[in-house]
Amino acid sequence: MKKLYILSVLILGLLSGHAQLRLPKLISDGMVLQRNTPLKIWGWALPNDTVEIDFYGQSKYGVANKEGLWQVNLSEMNAGGPYQILLSSKDTTIVIKDVLVGDVWLCSGQSNMQFNMDKVKKKYKKDIAQAYKPYIRSFLVSKQYNFNGPQVDVDSGLWRQANPSTVPNFSAVAYFFGLELYEKYRVPIGLIDASVGGTPAQAWMSEEALKSFPHYNEEAQRCKDSAYVASIEEKNIQDLTQWNKKALINDKGLGQTPWYANEIDVSTWPTMELPGYWNQTDIGNANGVVWFRGQVNVPKDMLGDDMQLQLGRIVDADSVYVNGIMVGSTSHKFAIRNYTVPSAIIQEGDNIITIRVANIRRTGGFVKGNPLTLSTTQNSIDLSGQWYFQLGAKMPALERPVMLQWKPTGLYNNMIAPIRNYALKGVVWYQGEGNTKVAKEYADLFPSLIKDWRKQWNDDKMPFLFVQLANFMKVDEQPQASAWAMLRESQLKTLALNNTGMAVAIDIGEWNDIHPRNKKDVGKRLALAAQKIAYKEDVVYSGPIYKSKAIKKGKISLSFELFGSSLRCSKGQELMGFAIAGTDNCFVWANAQIDGNRIVVWSDKVDKPVAVRYAWANNPDNANLTNTEGLPASPFRTDNWEK
Repeated sequence: MKKLYILSVLILGLLSGHAQLRLPKLISDGMVLQRNTPLKIWGWALPNDTVEIDFYGQSKYGVANKEGLWQVNLSEMNAGGPYQILLSSKDTTIVIKDVLVGDVWLCSGQSNMQFNMDKVKKKYKKDIAQAYKPYIRSFLVSKQYNFNGPQVDVDSGLWRQANPSTVPNFSAVAYFFGLELYEKYRVPIGLIDASVGGTPAQAWMSEEALKSFPHYNEEAQRCKDSAYVASIEEKNIQDLTQWNKKALINDKGLGQTPWYANEIDVSTWPTMELPGYWNQTDIGNANGVVWFRGQVNVPKDMLGDDMQLQLGRIVDADSVYVNGIMVGSTSHKFAIRNYTVPSAIIQEGDNIITIRVANIRRTGGFVKGNPLTLSTTQNSIDLSGQWYFQLGAKMPALERPVMLQWKPTGLYNNMIAPIRNYALKGVVWYQGEGNTKVAKEYADLFPSLIKDWRKQWNDDKMPFLFVQLANFMKVDEQPQASAWAMLRESQLKTLALNNTGMAVAIDIGEWNDIHPRNKKDVGKRLALAAQKIAYKEDVVYSGPIYKSKAIKKGKISLSFELFGSSLRCSKGQELMGFAIAGTDNCFVWANAQIDGNRIVVWSDKVDKPVAVRYAWANNPDNANLTNTEGLPASPFRTDNWEK
């Protein structure tokens, strides 16, 4: 009898839980709803239950279907708030507080969209301190993938107002984009951040959209097999665990007296210049563990406060010790190392810094071009220069893991599909690095993604703004083929779709970092595109875009569109970044000159030119064609050659 009573209570409890009115996580306190468009509020309740909504003079209701899903359509509203929304069913009442009505933007893509303000806090310290912007809000969609069809809700997420304590977690590009729009239009701005580092476009597309790309669709079907996915997950974990375990066992620097101890004598160790890579030393291209040891003299007037140890980027993982005490560690190569050193650790005079670097594949060491410093708020000591180093353990390169979150449909199902009912002003997209190996394909793939999302939101004119890839990697001495240039061309071609806008970023990247720190200018350029595309303002929102060419007397004359007031040379007295070729397809650097609204290109080395390329490189650092408004020209080529 007692067991039967307990079972009855459990059943009643489960039924009661199912009956309760429930909302998706996006529809919650602090949310921003899209102005001037019909709105949908939806959720779950007991089948056939009636749900009533009262919202700023609107009283409407919906009835849950047999699966418990209900939806209520609300009339469009002007910008305003904060408001409250009252929802009620027969057994539950919910009050959603602090609701704003303004413009909502879905901000998606890979790591350069994910890159948050905390990672650029040193560069934008003042912006963060002044970020008291209660009418700018962000919803961070949890980063999860799923291959078993579209999900009904995101796993987690909260709406947060922008202020100095919350804005470090905002996407930097999204925040500066939203800030520009708020300052311009003075309406609430909602930023839905659905971004995951490293991801290719196909991870963000629906299964239906991928039917046009059979190789991706086939992989999406394979990923529906949970055993297949589980085997990949298990192998990834085991491979990395075993590699690290063997590295710890084999590391001579972790012996009875570890190499981070101050008493270790390193006078016989070789030295190398930091920042730098150890493949330039006798170690060669070895993977494994390498230890670095440096000594810094700290004057008395720097003592008393905690210090910051900045080491730039390190490939791949590191553990850092000061005077034998660990002060921090990082497990991947993408982060800028900035460790706090407690004041109690630092002493007047000589202090020893030891860095254990574990490199699983590629070239190991310290990425060049980043400062190495030990600093207080008032003073800084430069740590770059000669450091002692020693190989701790030589290891085989770790096989590249299979990144499940990069597989087709996975992120669409879990991070995009659940928010399709939420009305948007438009989309802001920063992605492309993950598709550079299939750069030509991206010319079809990316427009398909845009069409797919527009179909999901039932809006074939939904504004879609995107960032063209920034300049990255070493500057080429001579013109040559470039996957990044080809990807930029695919992005440029996407402007053929209606209501799309592109922010060119080839002048604000960093040769040694795929995540350039200048996110403010990216946000501003996207906001300019939004003013034109989404708000229909008469503004100059783009730099020069190549239109056509004419060949005459050994020179090629280029015409442009969208060039603003006039063409100009932004740096120096001469146009740079132009290359020219004859029928042999061999490009050489060319002379270029502005002639009214045209550019004339030539070279004494090419008598009969047939093609011109501009900024056609991974890192077109010297390209300097802009308009008078300072917006850079998009890279382009006049040919369609394979390389």
